[in-house]
Amino acid sequence: MNDMIRIGTGYDAHRFCDDRPLILGGVTVPHDKGLLGHSDADVLSHVIMDALLGALNLGCIGRHFPDTDPVYKNASSVLLLEKVMQLIREKKYDISNMDTVLVAEKPKLSPFIPDMQAKLAAVMTCDAHRVSIKATTTEKMGPAGRQEGIFAYATVLLAYQG
Repeated sequence: MNDMIRIGTGYDAHRFCDDRPLILGGVTVPHDKGLLGHSDADVLSHVIMDALLGALNLGCIGRHFPDTDPVYKNASSVLLLEKVMQLIREKKYDISNMDTVLVAEKPKLSPFIPDMQAKLAAVMTCDAHRVSIKATTTEKMGPAGRQEGIFAYATVLLAYQG
C-alpha cells in the first residue's frame, strides 16, 4: 500500500441565526446573521478539518471536539484547526493542496476570499496558493437559495513528508 499521498473530503452545513457574527475561514464577514453551532460555527474551517482528518482516517471533528463538551462552546474554529494540523504533522503529512466551495445566496463572499485564504494558510502553515476557496449560489434553489444557511465542501490532498 502506498501512503505517500492521501485524499480527504468534507461537507458541512449550518443554518443562519440572529445575534452572532458570521465567521468563515476565520474571517468575520459583515452580514445581518451568523451561523448556528456549538463552536463559532465557522462552516469553512469545519469542512477543512473533516477533510484533513478523513484523509488520515482519524475520524471527524465531532469525535475530536464533541458538541456535548462545554470546553468547545463558542470555541474558535481556527484554533481547533490548529489542533487538527498538529495531528496531521505528527503523522508526518503536509498539505499538497486543498479545494473548497462555499454555497450561499447571500452575503456575497468573493470579496472576502483573499482574507480567508491568507488566514487559513497561516493557521495551517502552508502557502496560500495551496488553499483554494470558491463561492457559489444555488440560483435561489433549496435551503441555501432560500437563505436558510451556508453549505461547504472541501477536498484535501496530503503528501507524506517522513
